[in-house]
Amino acid sequence: MKKMGVLVVSAAVAASLTACSSSGSQSSQPNTGGSNNATTPGAQTGAAGGGNATLINGAGSTFVNPLFSKQFSEYQKDHTDIKVNYQSIGSGGGIKQLIAKTVDFGASDAPMNAGETKSAGAEVLHIPVTLGGVAIAYNLPGVKDLKLTSQNIADIYNGKIKKWNDASIAKNNPGAKLPAQDIFPVHRSDGSGTSFIFTSYLNAAAPASWTKEQVGKSIKWANVGTGAKGNEGVAGQIQNTPGSIGYVELAYVLQNNMTAAQVQNKDGQYVSPSLDTVSAAAAGALKNMPKDMKVSLVNESGKNSYPIVGTTWALVYADNKDQAKTEKVVNLLKWCVTDGQKYATELQYAPLPKQIQDLDIEQLKKVKANGAAVLK
Repeated sequence: MKKMGVLVVSAAVAASLTACSSSGSQSSQPNTGGSNNATTPGAQTGAAGGGNATLINGAGSTFVNPLFSKQFSEYQKDHTDIKVNYQSIGSGGGIKQLIAKTVDFGASDAPMNAGETKSAGAEVLHIPVTLGGVAIAYNLPGVKDLKLTSQNIADIYNGKIKKWNDASIAKNNPGAKLPAQDIFPVHRSDGSGTSFIFTSYLNAAAPASWTKEQVGKSIKWANVGTGAKGNEGVAGQIQNTPGSIGYVELAYVLQNNMTAAQVQNKDGQYVSPSLDTVSAAAAGALKNMPKDMKVSLVNESGKNSYPIVGTTWALVYADNKDQAKTEKVVNLLKWCVTDGQKYATELQYAPLPKQIQDLDIEQLKKVKANGAAVLK
Protein backbone atom coordinates (compact mmCIF):
# COMPACT_ATOMS: atom_id res chain seq x y z
CA MET A 1 0.00 0.00 0.00
CA LYS A 2 2.86 2.41 0.77
CA LYS A 3 4.29 1.82 -2.71
CA MET A 4 0.89 2.50 -4.26
CA GLY A 5 0.66 5.71 -2.21
CA VAL A 6 4.05 6.84 -3.45
CA LEU A 7 3.10 6.16 -7.07
CA VAL A 8 -0.13 8.11 -6.72
CA VAL A 9 1.63 11.04 -5.08
CA SER A 10 4.34 10.99 -7.73
CA ALA A 11 1.82 10.99 -10.56
CA ALA A 12 -0.12 13.86 -9.05
CA VAL A 13 3.02 15.87 -8.46
CA ALA A 14 4.25 15.24 -11.97
CA ALA A 15 0.97 16.55 -13.33
CA SER A 16 1.24 19.60 -11.11
CA LEU A 17 4.79 20.31 -12.16
CA THR A 18 3.91 19.89 -15.84
CA ALA A 19 1.06 22.34 -15.50
CA CYS A 20 3.27 24.86 -13.71
CA SER A 21 6.10 24.47 -16.20
CA SER A 22 3.89 24.88 -19.23
CA SER A 23 2.44 28.07 -17.78
CA GLY A 24 5.75 29.84 -17.48
CA SER A 25 5.93 29.57 -13.69
CA GLN A 26 8.40 31.88 -12.02
CA SER A 27 9.12 30.38 -8.63
CA SER A 28 12.26 29.32 -6.87
CA GLN A 29 12.88 26.09 -4.98
CA PRO A 30 13.18 26.46 -1.22
CA ASN A 31 16.57 26.36 0.45
CA THR A 32 16.78 22.88 1.90
CA GLY A 33 19.62 23.69 4.25
CA GLY A 34 22.44 21.66 2.77
CA SER A 35 22.94 18.92 0.22
CA ASN A 36 20.23 16.29 0.11
CA ASN A 37 18.38 14.21 -2.45
CA ALA A 38 14.87 14.39 -1.08
CA THR A 39 12.16 15.08 -3.60
CA THR A 40 9.88 18.01 -2.87
CA PRO A 41 6.37 16.62 -3.48
CA GLY A 42 4.95 19.65 -5.23
CA ALA A 43 7.03 22.56 -6.48
CA GLN A 44 6.27 26.14 -5.64
CA THR A 45 3.56 27.41 -7.88
CA GLY A 46 3.62 30.11 -10.50
CA ALA A 47 0.65 30.45 -12.79
CA ALA A 48 -0.93 30.47 -16.18
CA GLY A 49 -2.46 33.63 -17.52
CA GLY A 50 -1.68 36.55 -19.75
CA GLY A 51 0.24 39.68 -18.96
CA ASN A 52 -2.85 41.31 -17.46
CA ALA A 53 -3.42 38.56 -14.91
CA THR A 54 -3.54 39.54 -11.24
CA LEU A 55 -0.59 38.21 -9.24
CA ILE A 56 -1.53 36.65 -5.89
CA ASN A 57 1.43 36.11 -3.59
CA GLY A 58 1.46 33.68 -0.69
CA ALA A 59 4.17 32.27 1.56
CA GLY A 60 4.68 29.96 4.51
CA SER A 61 4.11 26.32 5.39
CA THR A 62 6.15 23.60 3.69
CA PHE A 63 3.71 21.14 5.29
CA VAL A 64 0.94 22.16 2.87
CA ASN A 65 3.12 22.85 -0.17
CA PRO A 66 2.40 19.58 -2.05
CA LEU A 67 -1.35 20.19 -1.80
CA PHE A 68 -1.16 23.90 -2.60
CA SER A 69 0.96 23.19 -5.67
CA LYS A 70 -1.66 20.85 -7.08
CA GLN A 71 -4.61 23.05 -6.10
CA PHE A 72 -3.18 26.27 -7.49
CA SER A 73 -2.18 24.59 -10.73
CA GLU A 74 -5.69 23.19 -11.24
CA TYR A 75 -7.48 26.40 -10.20
CA GLN A 76 -5.52 28.47 -12.67
CA LYS A 77 -6.62 26.30 -15.60
CA ASP A 78 -10.13 27.75 -15.22
CA HIS A 79 -9.10 31.16 -13.87
CA THR A 80 -6.58 32.56 -16.31
CA ASP A 81 -7.07 36.05 -14.89
CA ILE A 82 -4.82 35.28 -11.90
CA LYS A 83 -1.29 34.11 -11.21
CA VAL A 84 -0.46 32.44 -7.89
CA ASN A 85 3.07 32.52 -6.54
CA TYR A 86 3.45 30.53 -3.31
CA GLN A 87 6.83 30.45 -1.53
CA SER A 88 7.36 27.36 0.61
CA ILE A 89 9.58 29.00 3.24
CA GLY A 90 8.17 27.69 6.53
CA SER A 91 5.34 28.89 8.75
CA GLY A 92 7.45 31.44 10.61
CA GLY A 93 8.56 33.05 7.36
CA GLY A 94 5.00 33.12 6.07
CA ILE A 95 3.75 34.93 9.17
CA LYS A 96 6.60 37.45 8.93
CA GLN A 97 5.80 38.21 5.30
CA LEU A 98 2.10 38.56 6.08
CA ILE A 99 2.87 41.02 8.87
CA ALA A 100 5.21 42.91 6.52
CA LYS A 101 2.36 42.90 3.96
CA THR A 102 4.59 41.57 1.21
CA VAL A 103 2.14 38.72 0.52
CA ASP A 104 -1.62 38.51 0.08
CA PHE A 105 -1.96 35.46 2.33
CA GLY A 106 0.24 33.46 4.64
CA ALA A 107 0.12 29.77 5.55
CA SER A 108 1.07 28.36 8.92
CA ASP A 109 0.83 25.05 10.75
CA ALA A 110 0.79 26.98 14.03
CA PRO A 111 -1.68 29.71 14.96
CA MET A 112 -0.26 33.19 15.33
CA ASN A 113 0.87 33.84 18.89
CA ALA A 114 0.17 36.94 20.95
CA GLY A 115 3.32 38.73 19.83
CA GLU A 116 2.68 38.04 16.15
CA THR A 117 -0.93 39.10 16.49
CA LYS A 118 0.14 42.38 18.06
CA SER A 119 2.72 42.98 15.33
CA ALA A 120 0.08 42.40 12.67
CA GLY A 121 -1.70 45.52 13.92
CA ALA A 122 -5.10 44.29 12.72
CA GLU A 123 -7.28 41.20 12.83
CA VAL A 124 -5.93 38.18 10.97
CA LEU A 125 -8.34 35.34 10.20
CA HIS A 126 -7.29 31.69 10.47
CA ILE A 127 -8.80 29.40 7.83
CA PRO A 128 -7.93 25.66 8.02
CA VAL A 129 -7.03 24.39 4.54
CA THR A 130 -5.90 20.81 5.19
CA LEU A 131 -5.31 18.06 7.74
CA GLY A 132 -2.10 16.03 7.74
CA GLY A 133 0.15 13.81 9.79
CA VAL A 134 3.73 14.33 10.95
CA ALA A 135 5.63 11.07 10.54
CA ILE A 136 8.63 10.00 12.59
CA ALA A 137 10.93 8.92 9.77
CA TYR A 138 14.16 7.02 10.38
CA ASN A 139 17.10 5.54 8.49
CA LEU A 140 18.04 2.24 10.07
CA PRO A 141 18.73 -0.47 7.47
CA GLY A 142 17.40 -3.86 8.50
CA VAL A 143 14.92 -2.49 11.04
CA LYS A 144 11.28 -2.29 9.95
CA ASP A 145 8.10 -1.64 11.92
CA LEU A 146 9.94 0.28 14.63
CA LYS A 147 7.70 1.11 17.57
CA LEU A 148 8.27 4.25 19.64
CA THR A 149 6.49 5.83 22.59
CA SER A 150 6.18 9.55 23.19
CA GLN A 151 8.70 9.13 26.01
CA ASN A 152 11.19 7.50 23.61
CA ILE A 153 10.85 10.37 21.15
CA ALA A 154 11.12 13.07 23.84
CA ASP A 155 14.23 11.43 25.31
CA ILE A 156 15.85 11.12 21.87
CA TYR A 157 15.36 14.85 21.26
CA ASN A 158 16.45 15.74 24.79
CA GLY A 159 19.63 13.77 24.28
CA LYS A 160 18.85 11.20 27.00
CA ILE A 161 18.58 8.26 24.59
CA LYS A 162 21.72 8.11 22.48
CA LYS A 163 21.85 4.56 21.06
CA TRP A 164 19.37 2.63 18.94
CA ASN A 165 19.65 -0.43 21.15
CA ASP A 166 18.71 1.55 24.28
CA ALA A 167 16.73 -0.64 26.68
CA SER A 168 13.67 1.63 26.56
CA ILE A 169 13.43 1.27 22.77
CA ALA A 170 14.25 -2.45 22.81
CA LYS A 171 11.39 -2.99 25.26
CA ASN A 172 8.86 -1.87 22.65
CA ASN A 173 10.49 -3.92 19.88
CA PRO A 174 11.04 -7.52 21.06
CA GLY A 175 12.90 -9.56 18.48
CA ALA A 176 14.13 -6.54 16.54
CA LYS A 177 17.86 -6.42 15.83
CA LEU A 178 18.57 -2.92 17.05
CA PRO A 179 22.20 -1.91 16.46
CA ALA A 180 24.51 -0.35 19.04
CA GLN A 181 24.59 2.70 16.78
CA ASP A 182 24.37 6.38 17.65
CA ILE A 183 21.01 8.02 17.07
CA PHE A 184 21.25 11.17 14.96
CA PRO A 185 18.16 13.35 15.48
CA VAL A 186 17.24 15.83 12.74
CA HIS A 187 15.06 18.86 13.42
CA ARG A 188 13.96 22.00 11.63
CA SER A 189 16.37 24.92 11.62
CA ASP A 190 13.80 27.45 10.40
CA GLY A 191 10.64 28.78 12.01
CA SER A 192 8.39 25.82 11.42
CA GLY A 193 4.76 24.92 12.00
CA THR A 194 5.77 21.27 11.70
CA SER A 195 8.04 21.86 14.71
CA PHE A 196 5.07 23.41 16.50
CA ILE A 197 2.91 20.33 15.83
CA PHE A 198 5.72 17.97 16.86
CA THR A 199 6.63 19.79 20.07
CA SER A 200 2.96 20.30 20.95
CA TYR A 201 2.53 16.54 20.70
CA LEU A 202 5.54 15.86 22.96
CA ASN A 203 4.24 18.31 25.56
CA ALA A 204 0.76 16.76 25.45
CA ALA A 205 1.95 13.15 25.55
CA ALA A 206 5.13 13.40 27.68
CA PRO A 207 4.74 16.63 29.69
CA ALA A 208 7.21 15.63 32.41
CA SER A 209 9.99 15.40 29.82
CA TRP A 210 8.84 18.07 27.37
CA THR A 211 7.62 21.28 28.96
CA LYS A 212 5.47 24.09 27.54
CA GLU A 213 8.62 26.20 27.24
CA GLN A 214 9.85 23.70 24.64
CA VAL A 215 6.80 24.17 22.39
CA GLY A 216 6.92 26.50 19.41
CA LYS A 217 7.89 27.12 15.80
CA SER A 218 11.49 27.99 16.71
CA ILE A 219 13.01 25.78 19.41
CA LYS A 220 16.27 25.85 21.36
CA TRP A 221 17.12 22.22 20.80
CA ALA A 222 19.36 20.18 23.08
CA ASN A 223 22.88 19.81 21.74
CA VAL A 224 21.96 16.76 19.67
CA GLY A 225 21.68 16.07 15.95
CA THR A 226 21.38 18.80 13.37
CA GLY A 227 18.88 21.17 11.80
CA ALA A 228 17.66 21.46 8.20
CA LYS A 229 15.35 23.88 6.41
CA GLY A 230 11.89 22.79 5.40
CA ASN A 231 10.26 19.37 5.44
CA GLU A 232 12.24 18.63 2.29
CA GLY A 233 15.51 19.49 4.02
CA VAL A 234 14.79 17.24 6.99
CA ALA A 235 13.72 14.42 4.67
CA GLY A 236 16.92 14.75 2.65
CA GLN A 237 19.11 14.77 5.75
CA ILE A 238 17.47 11.58 7.02
CA GLN A 239 17.86 9.84 3.66
CA ASN A 240 21.58 10.64 3.57
CA THR A 241 22.40 9.81 7.19
CA PRO A 242 22.29 6.20 8.47
CA GLY A 243 21.14 6.13 12.09
CA SER A 244 19.11 9.32 11.76
CA ILE A 245 15.56 10.09 12.82
CA GLY A 246 13.36 13.11 12.22
CA TYR A 247 9.82 14.48 12.03
CA VAL A 248 8.50 15.01 8.49
CA GLU A 249 5.11 15.74 6.96
CA LEU A 250 3.55 12.49 5.72
CA ALA A 251 3.40 13.41 2.01
CA TYR A 252 7.20 13.89 1.95
CA VAL A 253 7.74 10.49 3.58
CA LEU A 254 5.57 8.72 1.01
CA GLN A 255 6.99 10.66 -1.95
CA ASN A 256 10.54 9.68 -0.97
CA ASN A 257 9.67 6.09 0.01
CA MET A 258 10.98 6.66 3.53
CA THR A 259 10.42 4.43 6.54
CA ALA A 260 8.26 5.73 9.40
CA ALA A 261 7.86 4.48 12.96
CA GLN A 262 4.65 3.30 14.57
CA VAL A 263 3.92 5.74 17.39
CA GLN A 264 2.04 4.81 20.55
CA ASN A 265 -1.14 6.84 20.88
CA LYS A 266 -3.17 8.02 23.86
CA ASP A 267 -4.99 4.67 24.05
CA GLY A 268 -1.72 2.74 24.17
CA GLN A 269 -1.90 1.47 20.58
CA TYR A 270 1.03 1.63 18.17
CA VAL A 271 -0.26 3.36 15.02
CA SER A 272 1.36 4.05 11.66
CA PRO A 273 0.78 7.43 9.98
CA SER A 274 -1.77 7.15 7.17
CA LEU A 275 -4.74 8.94 5.71
CA ASP A 276 -7.15 6.85 7.77
CA THR A 277 -5.33 7.26 11.07
CA VAL A 278 -4.99 11.03 10.52
CA SER A 279 -8.73 11.27 9.82
CA ALA A 280 -9.48 9.23 12.93
CA ALA A 281 -7.53 11.67 15.06
CA ALA A 282 -9.22 14.69 13.49
CA ALA A 283 -12.73 13.31 14.03
CA GLY A 284 -12.51 13.55 17.81
CA ALA A 285 -11.05 17.04 17.87
CA LEU A 286 -13.69 18.50 15.57
CA LYS A 287 -16.35 18.05 18.23
CA ASN A 288 -14.84 21.00 20.11
CA MET A 289 -13.89 23.34 17.27
CA PRO A 290 -13.27 26.85 18.70
CA LYS A 291 -14.83 29.88 17.03
CA ASP A 292 -11.46 31.22 15.91
CA MET A 293 -10.68 27.85 14.25
CA LYS A 294 -7.40 27.48 16.16
CA VAL A 295 -7.89 23.78 16.87
CA SER A 296 -5.24 21.35 18.20
CA LEU A 297 -5.25 17.79 16.83
CA VAL A 298 -2.33 16.21 18.71
CA ASN A 299 -2.60 13.25 21.09
CA GLU A 300 -6.27 12.61 20.38
CA SER A 301 -8.08 9.61 21.86
CA GLY A 302 -9.16 6.66 19.75
CA LYS A 303 -7.81 3.19 19.04
CA ASN A 304 -6.90 4.07 15.45
CA SER A 305 -5.89 7.70 16.00
CA TYR A 306 -2.39 8.68 14.91
CA PRO A 307 -1.14 11.03 17.66
CA ILE A 308 0.88 13.60 15.65
CA VAL A 309 -1.66 15.40 13.48
CA GLY A 310 -2.04 19.04 12.57
CA THR A 311 -3.80 21.51 10.32
CA THR A 312 -2.49 24.30 8.15
CA TRP A 313 -4.23 27.65 8.31
CA ALA A 314 -4.39 30.18 5.50
CA LEU A 315 -3.89 33.59 7.12
CA VAL A 316 -5.60 36.69 5.71
CA TYR A 317 -6.26 40.16 7.03
CA ALA A 318 -9.90 40.77 7.86
CA ASP A 319 -9.78 44.35 6.51
CA ASN A 320 -8.19 45.23 3.16
CA LYS A 321 -8.11 48.09 0.65
CA ASP A 322 -7.79 46.50 -2.80
CA GLN A 323 -11.28 45.16 -3.48
CA ALA A 324 -10.55 43.46 -6.80
CA LYS A 325 -7.54 41.54 -5.50
CA THR A 326 -9.19 40.71 -2.17
CA GLU A 327 -12.13 39.15 -4.01
CA LYS A 328 -9.76 36.98 -6.04
CA VAL A 329 -7.82 35.87 -2.96
CA VAL A 330 -11.00 34.98 -1.09
CA ASN A 331 -12.47 33.09 -4.05
CA LEU A 332 -9.20 31.16 -4.45
CA LEU A 333 -9.21 30.13 -0.79
CA LYS A 334 -12.92 29.27 -0.88
CA TRP A 335 -12.25 26.89 -3.77
CA CYS A 336 -9.23 25.37 -1.96
CA VAL A 337 -11.30 24.48 1.12
CA THR A 338 -14.28 23.14 -0.87
CA ASP A 339 -13.92 21.82 -4.43
CA GLY A 340 -10.13 21.78 -4.17
CA GLN A 341 -10.29 19.21 -1.38
CA LYS A 342 -10.79 16.49 -4.00
CA TYR A 343 -7.02 16.55 -4.55
CA ALA A 344 -6.17 15.95 -0.89
CA THR A 345 -6.46 12.17 -0.73
CA GLU A 346 -4.14 11.46 -3.66
CA LEU A 347 -1.47 13.57 -1.95
CA GLN A 348 -1.96 11.86 1.44
CA TYR A 349 -3.81 14.68 3.20
CA ALA A 350 -7.13 14.10 4.94
CA PRO A 351 -9.88 16.06 3.14
CA LEU A 352 -11.53 18.70 5.29
CA PRO A 353 -14.84 17.43 6.72
CA LYS A 354 -17.95 19.30 5.56
CA GLN A 355 -18.22 20.79 9.06
CA ILE A 356 -14.87 22.57 8.66
CA GLN A 357 -15.59 23.59 5.09
CA ASP A 358 -18.76 25.34 6.21
CA LEU A 359 -16.94 27.08 9.07
CA ASP A 360 -14.19 28.16 6.67
CA ILE A 361 -16.73 29.83 4.41
CA GLU A 362 -18.15 31.70 7.40
CA GLN A 363 -14.64 32.89 8.20
CA LEU A 364 -14.08 34.03 4.62
CA LYS A 365 -17.32 35.99 4.74
CA LYS A 366 -15.65 38.15 7.41
CA VAL A 367 -12.99 39.34 4.93
CA LYS A 368 -13.71 42.90 3.86
CA ALA A 369 -12.40 45.43 1.38
CA ASN A 370 -13.01 49.09 2.22
CA GLY A 371 -15.48 48.02 4.88
CA ALA A 372 -17.60 45.77 2.66
CA ALA A 373 -17.63 41.96 2.65
CA VAL A 374 -16.27 40.50 -0.57
CA LEU A 375 -17.90 37.05 -0.28
CA LYS A 376 -21.67 37.15 -0.28
